[in-house]
Formats: sequence, C-alpha cells, structure tokens
Amino acid sequence: MQGVVGAFRELDTTLDAIKALRKARIGELTVYSPTIRHEIDEAIDAPLSVVRRFTLVGGLLGVSFGYWISGWASLYWPLVTGGKAIASYIPYTIIGFEVMVLVGCLSTVAGMFINSRVPRMTVTTGYEPRFSAGHFGVFVACDERGAAQAEQVLKQAGAQEVRREA
Repeated sequence: MQGVVGAFRELDTTLDAIKALRKARIGELTVYSPTIRHEIDEAIDAPLSVVRRFTLVGGLLGVSFGYWISGWASLYWPLVTGGKAIASYIPYTIIGFEVMVLVGCLSTVAGMFINSRVPRMTVTTGYEPRFSAGHFGVFVACDERGAAQAEQVLKQAGAQEVRREA
C-alpha cells in the first residue's frame, strides 16, 4: 500500500494533523501511538468495538450452561433431604454466576484475538519502531496525486519527519 507517513513528537500536533487530514479527505488514516489515547479515538471517530458482543454472548451462554448443568446433575443423581425440591434455582445462582464470569472472560479474550488478528505476520505499512517508544505516527493511504497534498498537510501540522511509502 502506498501513502505518506508523518512522525510527531507531541499529541496535540498529531491531533491537529488527524483533523486536517480528515477535513481534506485525502485517504484512509492509520494512526500509531505509543500508548492508548482517547483523544486519538475521538479524532479518528473510531467505531465501537465488537468485542463487547463476544462478552455478552459468552456471559449468556455461561449462565445458561451453569443453571443447566446444576439442574441436570441434581435430577440425574437426586438427593432428597427433608422433602425439599430436588431441583431449585436459588442455590444454582452461584454456579450460574461463576460459569457466566468464566465463559464471558474466555470469550472476551477470544474476541480480542480474533478482531486484532493476532498473530500478525507482517509489519503494517508506515510503521516504525519509534512509534512504540514515544512518537506518534500518522499514515495516509493515498495515490500520487494525494501524496503531495498529504505531505503539505502533515508538515503544516508540525510533523518532525514526512516521507512517502511505496
């Protein structure tokens, strides 16, 4: 993928560049950050994560399975004490809750791995190791015509270095 990458030292200049590039509509943006910054999420208008759906489905399946396995075990091996009901949902709530938490957590981890495409065998275009060590990076995927405009926008925003990627 070809485009232009700009390296920034400060968060404010990075946010200015993102806003200017989105306003100019030059190409698709990829932002590299050494840490999670919610300001960047707001600037790029990132969509909500679908991992929360994995958590919801896992939790519902877990609580259903917890109640089902408890009831099944009580009916399969009945232990009648004092004429009480063999299967009662109240004591199974603890087991249902614990299995819900377990399956919900495991499905969340699975959802994170699936959506982040881990392991990634190739390095993303425009990435540099310094983007994990204190610098911010903005990569604009564009053709030759948009590259000149992207370089100009990145330099005006205060990029330390701007270069083209082929």
